[in-house]
Amino acid sequence: MSRLVVISNRVTLPQKSGEAPAGGLAVALQAALEEHGGIWMGWSGKSSGVKEPAPLDIKTHGNITYALTDLTKKDVEEYYHGFANRVLWPICHYRLDLAEYGRKEMAGYFRVNRFFAHRLAPLLKEDDIIWIHDYHLIPLAAELRQMGLTNKIGFFLHIPWPPADVLFTMPVHEEIMRGLSHYDLVGFQTDHDLDNFGGGLVREGIGERLSEGKFTSYGRTFKGGRYSISIETAAFAEYARKAASNVMVRKAKQSVEGRDLIIGVDRLDYSKGITQRIDAFEKFVTLNPGFQNKVTYLQITPKSRSEVPEYEQMQRTVAEQAGRVNGAIGTVDWVPIRYINRSIGRPVLAGLYRLARIGLVTPLRDGMNLVAKEYVAAQDPENPGVLVLSRFAGAARELTGALLVNPYDIEGTAHAIARGLTMSLEERKQRWEKMMEHLLKNDINRWCRDFLQDLTSA
Repeated sequence: MSRLVVISNRVTLPQKSGEAPAGGLAVALQAALEEHGGIWMGWSGKSSGVKEPAPLDIKTHGNITYALTDLTKKDVEEYYHGFANRVLWPICHYRLDLAEYGRKEMAGYFRVNRFFAHRLAPLLKEDDIIWIHDYHLIPLAAELRQMGLTNKIGFFLHIPWPPADVLFTMPVHEEIMRGLSHYDLVGFQTDHDLDNFGGGLVREGIGERLSEGKFTSYGRTFKGGRYSISIETAAFAEYARKAASNVMVRKAKQSVEGRDLIIGVDRLDYSKGITQRIDAFEKFVTLNPGFQNKVTYLQITPKSRSEVPEYEQMQRTVAEQAGRVNGAIGTVDWVPIRYINRSIGRPVLAGLYRLARIGLVTPLRDGMNLVAKEYVAAQDPENPGVLVLSRFAGAARELTGALLVNPYDIEGTAHAIARGLTMSLEERKQRWEKMMEHLLKNDINRWCRDFLQDLTSA
């Protein structure tokens, strides 16, 4: 049996007990690595400053070897904060106005991928199956091929893939497309992303669609597919069921007693549509005065990439907006919006989802959005809440029992909140059961298994 080698920008180390940390992706990848034996390599998250990084930090837990590398300060700035998060991230989320191009950052991105390849190559065996994750490492397969490796190499993109007119605004779009051609299997979250990729190849005249999900480009033939990432559905549902006894969840329940809870959970990012969502909540209360003092909107938004100026500004903007709305529509005994700017453990989060009558998941653009799936999995089968979901999230392609909204349509989202709060129990059950059945069948382990099976046979 071939070993599995996983490479990602960051590596999720197991807890001291040996268990995978909370989170479906870490659980699935650790299980697959344990089964096959293998390596998980990536950035340690640390900087070596101006010095060259020390040799790989190798840690072994059971059947898995974790290989972590530091990066220089220059590498972190140019590869991570620069090209990955100030060019690729906004472009892939259709935000051309936020993309900041710089030749130095572009060079740093490709340089760090070459650095990863040279650190990884000595660890590899000729029959290893290699699985590379996300936009930070698109050129890695090309670097490994340049070194003569012929292993099966797969790539999975966790974020959206934009259409040609958006992608081609990036000066190095052809190099990025060429990099993807060096994989044996390229996986996307949705059929729309896959179509955008294939359409870009054809439109640019650098590739063709073949039958059976295959493409040809730059002299190579490879497969492309849709693999919608998911969660550990049954385990998360169990978290939620047990959470009623959790002290924090009990306190939260007491604090909203007599009011319906609306919950939003997002990493702080401009793609998540948080400001539009707050506007929609304010519009909902304004249009439906009967709900004043009868709802509480809880927005949990941990800090994200605070070193990037745009994110620091966004943190201030969201906090100020929540304060403005509370000042405008709140009363002495009612704070409409509760805004939490830190992480909350998944068992507690599962309990909060279960308390919430509405799950408000309205990103402007998202590859998948696992919060939507977590909210569904956490619901009480006898009294489930309603998912209000952006049609621009990948999850909208699967969770057909949700109320789909256009997050740019503030009034339309407000009406969806009102509809969810007044929906009959019978309809809520029908919608939830349909989504839960899908999530139990298509959980994170199936996602992992399907991708690896297709990569092995590519």
